[in-house]
Amino acid sequence: MSVKEMTIAELANACTSEMENYRMGAPHDDQYWLELFHRAIVERNATAWQMIQERLRPNVMRWMRHHHKRSSACLLESEENYVAMAFARFWQAAVHNRRLQFTSFAAVLHYLYASLNGAILDTLRAYAHPHEVALPELDFAGEPLVEEDDNDTELLEVILKFLPNPREQRLAYLLFHCGLKPREIVLHCPGEFDTVKDIYRLRRNIIERLQRQIEPIRWQLAH
Repeated sequence: MSVKEMTIAELANACTSEMENYRMGAPHDDQYWLELFHRAIVERNATAWQMIQERLRPNVMRWMRHHHKRSSACLLESEENYVAMAFARFWQAAVHNRRLQFTSFAAVLHYLYASLNGAILDTLRAYAHPHEVALPELDFAGEPLVEEDDNDTELLEVILKFLPNPREQRLAYLLFHCGLKPREIVLHCPGEFDTVKDIYRLRRNIIERLQRQIEPIRWQLAH
C-alpha cells in the first residue's frame, strides 16, 4: 500500500514507529511524516493536524523544559501556552509561506523548535518593550520602526524583500524572527549552515544590506 492510499490513522501509527527509529538513530522512513504534513498543511485536514500535534507535543514540551530562557518565560506564560504558540506559529508559517517546504522529518523538527524558540523570545520582548518593535541587531538611534499595532510577521516580510539571496532570507528568519543564536542555528539546522563563522559572515552581509536600505524599509512599513 502506498502512503497516498493510507488512512490518517494508519499514517499516524507509522509516524510513531518511524519517530522512535529517528530518536534511536536507526534507519527511518520520512515518507509517512511528509504525507501526514501534506494532508494537514496543503489539504487542510484538521484530523491530520491533530495527529501531528499529539505525536510531536512531547518533543516540544521537552524542548520547553530544557530551554535556557524557561525560568524567565514561565513567569509570563505557562509551558502549555508556549507549546500551543509554537504549533500556531508553525501552522501559520507553513500555510502562508510558499517558500517553506519540508523535505525530511528532521527539517520539520528543526522548524518546530525554531517556532518554539521564537514564541518564547517574542513573549519576553513583548513584556520588556510593550510599545515598540525594532529591527533586531540594527542601531537606528533608538527609533521604533513600527508602532505596537504592527507585528513581527509584517516586519519580517518587509525585511525579506530587501534580501534577494534565499540563503540570507533563511538566516534572517532564524536570527530575527525566531531569535536563534548562531550556535543554536548550527545545532538545530545541520546541513543548512556549516559553521558559526559562516553565519556571522552572512549576518554581517544582511545587516549591511538592511542598513543601506533603511529608508525604503521605513517607507514600506509606513504604507
